Amino acid sequence: MSTNAAMAETAALVGDPARAAMLNALMDGRALTAGELAGVAGITAQTASGHLARLAAAGLLAMERQGRHRYHRLATPAVARMLEAIMTVAGAAPPPARPPRIGPADAAMRRARTCYDHLAGRLGVAIAEAMVARGQLELAPDGGAVTPAGEDFLESLGIRPQPGTRRAFCKPCLDWSERRHHLAGGLGAALCTRCFELGWVKRVPASRTVLVTRAGEAGLRQAFGIELA
Repeated sequence: MSTNAAMAETAALVGDPARAAMLNALMDGRALTAGELAGVAGITAQTASGHLARLAAAGLLAMERQGRHRYHRLATPAVARMLEAIMTVAGAAPPPARPPRIGPADAAMRRARTCYDHLAGRLGVAIAEAMVARGQLELAPDGGAVTPAGEDFLESLGIRPQPGTRRAFCKPCLDWSERRHHLAGGLGAALCTRCFELGWVKRVPASRTVLVTRAGEAGLRQAFGIELA
């Protein structure tokens, strides 16, 4: 299949509202069953299975079997980056004549959420910008690097770079709600995992939203010098 045809096919797959809803539900890095994804999309389990098969055939989803259940997840971080980029472009479109009312759930997601396996929203952007301001991180639109001071800082948090992996350790990801960069790659994933391990953030069930705990408010203030209003 030519590059143009493959791009058109991928765009068509993502462009279906039900498939878009299922892909968005997987953006927090979890694996979900066809039934769970059907509920998210508001369609029958049979219809969901057909959609999931097409997404898997296109390389957008991966499936793993555990016991009687089949679990679906985004196939690669590249798929998550593509979806986040689409959200960025979609969010930049002119607002409708009567803009929708934004509720508390939307505000919470803009404050802090997961983007596949790393932190996003105001929290993710604040962490990235704090590390850059302190000279711990060098970040450009097309890549990034951890400085020696950053290596010492990460080690103090219990994070050590994993050399030899195929995945880029430090890279920016344009945040669709903040329009600034948060951290992706191995470093973004490691920081996200560590924040969960330390109890600084916790998941909101059935959502990409994460909540900053009281311990997290203190920990983030001490480690990064940031406070979220």
